[in-house]
Amino acid sequence: MLTPDEALDRAQQLVERARRAGADAADAVYGASSSEAIQVRLGKLEDVERSESEHISLRLFVGKRSASIGSSDLSPQALDELASRALAMARSAPEDAYAGLAPDEMLSTGPWPDLDLLDSREPGPQDLRRMAEEAEDAARAVAGVTNSDGASASSGGGVVALATSHGFGGAYGSTSRSVSASVVAGEGADKQRDGDWRAMHHWSDLPTPASIGALAGERSVAKLSPGRLRSGPMPVVFDPRVGGSLVGHLLGAMSGSAIARRSSFLLDRLDQAIFASGITIVEDPLRPRGLRSRAFDGEGLATRARNLVEDGRLTGWLMESASARQLGLAPTGHAARGGNGAPGVSVGNVDLLPGTLSPAELMADIKDGVYITELIGQGVNGVTGDYSRGASGFRIVDGQIAGPVAEFTVAGNLLAMFAALVPANDLERDRSLNVPTLRVDGLTVAGD
Repeated sequence: MLTPDEALDRAQQLVERARRAGADAADAVYGASSSEAIQVRLGKLEDVERSESEHISLRLFVGKRSASIGSSDLSPQALDELASRALAMARSAPEDAYAGLAPDEMLSTGPWPDLDLLDSREPGPQDLRRMAEEAEDAARAVAGVTNSDGASASSGGGVVALATSHGFGGAYGSTSRSVSASVVAGEGADKQRDGDWRAMHHWSDLPTPASIGALAGERSVAKLSPGRLRSGPMPVVFDPRVGGSLVGHLLGAMSGSAIARRSSFLLDRLDQAIFASGITIVEDPLRPRGLRSRAFDGEGLATRARNLVEDGRLTGWLMESASARQLGLAPTGHAARGGNGAPGVSVGNVDLLPGTLSPAELMADIKDGVYITELIGQGVNGVTGDYSRGASGFRIVDGQIAGPVAEFTVAGNLLAMFAALVPANDLERDRSLNVPTLRVDGLTVAGD
């Protein structure tokens, strides 16, 4: 795999080709990755995977017309043809008043901080197999576990480079390390499946494979013999591993493109309180070893830490340059680049900051409620905020977690849910989007 400097050189060469072909402006993104994964099942080697990929994409402009194209063939001849084809496509495209590179004066010039995204320890296949076996052994050792879907350990790395015709050039590398396990508990018709999965840039930041496996087993056994819930309004508590999806819906609605299209339930809510006072949601793309850490965005703008929600109040939109121009605002450093096409939007590491109550205290006054550990389906309307998803979890009776429940639906409206949301104090920063245990009163549950 190329070094960041070599990757940047590839991107810059493609931009130069585009300019020589006649483009007024251009940018290029180079990306390469490699990974290796070992999966075991019932103590035996199940699968070995090794993958490598390399891709470069070009976006160029002729006036207000633009086109994007990509290729995994990086030979000089292929890149020359790529530039020529993109130019012909752009000349045939309709004009877009908002198209263009990021504003020159906003480009990040570095030097960028070292975000410590590279792990110098490179495990071999035997190391990966040992970790996968350790995770599965711990899961199968839990009383009540009767079968296994397998456990895996993987290791990978990648490099990303961005170059623009108006002077930006940046690249960085990162590594990824992960361990997962999934097992089945119970017999006959009463079987339940669950698991655990963790990923980090560094092996040293992961929980032990045994702890991941043990949690997978415990989760599966805890779901055995689920009951049914009565229908009606009740307090709902979201486990941290599913509560983050609520913040995910918020982030999607904060996208500048959604606001510009007027297809967001947050329209006309800028600078308004949409959560209770005291609720703060922080974004930090510069967190060392963070899963979504990056020093610059997909258009070459610097990233920075900020409060997306401060004391309950929505502080701004998430914008790349095109939507920012459409809204008459400045881009915010949230541009993201995929394989081809115009930039989308993504955020850095996000935390909903904890409250003051422990999870037990948060649930103490709930006479009859539900603790959700799994959400099913995608029944969320981003335009209206209407929310309806299948779920499973546990009953809450007299402030205590009771038996498992399944096959019910929880429904509400996201704006009302945000206004009623109360966080516990158990925030752990082990994902890219982290929340503590969350309580939302007044949701409608449809069960029996």
